[in-house]
Parts: sequence; structure tokens; C-alpha cells
Amino acid sequence: MTKFRKLNRHTAHRISMLRTMVSQLVKHERIETTVAKAKEVRRLADNMVQLGKEGTLCAARQAAAFVRGDDVLHKLFTELAYRYKDRAGGYTRMLRTRFRVGDAAPLAYIEFIDRENELRQSKPATPQPPQREPLDPWARSRITRQFASPKQPKSSSEPED
Repeated sequence: MTKFRKLNRHTAHRISMLRTMVSQLVKHERIETTVAKAKEVRRLADNMVQLGKEGTLCAARQAAAFVRGDDVLHKLFTELAYRYKDRAGGYTRMLRTRFRVGDAAPLAYIEFIDRENELRQSKPATPQPPQREPLDPWARSRITRQFASPKQPKSSSEPED
């Protein structure tokens, strides 16, 4: 595993907690947790969806080694893989909600996007501007000379000393 936030837990507890949270996120498609935990779960959940989209035996074994439950694994490789087949990344959304009463920790919802009953609708894709063909530098300088004001020649009527 790569570098994660420590979240004030030992390594085994932290990994176990993140595995459970990713599994619950896949199962319920929305969970409420602290902001720091949600940022870590987002990374791992996006990786699991990416494995589901690959659909190979190797990807299935890697995902099965991380998530908990056969129903979660089946949902990753069927429903979520089909839902996000055209999306390149960014399968989850984090929405900050409130502060917890006991310790004033900032809480957030983390949810999958493009699903029913989501808290906020996805933004439509922004259209890309049309591509212009590049100009070579010589043609560009000729074009700019067209619009430049003509230079005034020096007047030779003044006597030179």
C-alpha cells in the first residue's frame, strides 16, 4: 500500500478500518464519516472500481484480497463496472455536511456519482473548444504584418549637417 494518512491508528487497525469502509461504501453507495477518512476511502474506492472495470482474473483476485464480502465483490465487477465503463476516473464525491457534536470533527458524506437518490447531481461535461490548426511561424509573421500600421519613411526634406 502507498502512503496514507495515519488517522491516529496502528497500521493493522487503519488498514482494517479502510477495508471495511470501502466495502460498506460499495454496498450502500453512500456513507458518512470524517473528512480525513473520506479522503482516504475515496482513493481506495476509486482503485477498486478501476479493478472492477478491468474485469480480469488478476483484478478480481486483487479486489477480493481487499474488500470484504462476496456480494460487494460481485457488485464491483457487475453493476459498478457497467455504470462507469465510459468514465475515466472520479467515481466518488465527497460532500461536507456538519460538525460532530462530541468532538467537533468535520463530517462528510462520500458517495458514488451517477446513481439514484444522490445528494447533488453531477455537472454536465464541459464541451471542448474546437481545435485550431497550428500556424507555422513564418505565416504568422506575415499575417501580423497585414494588420500592422504602415511605417512612415523618414522625410529627407530636412537638411543634414
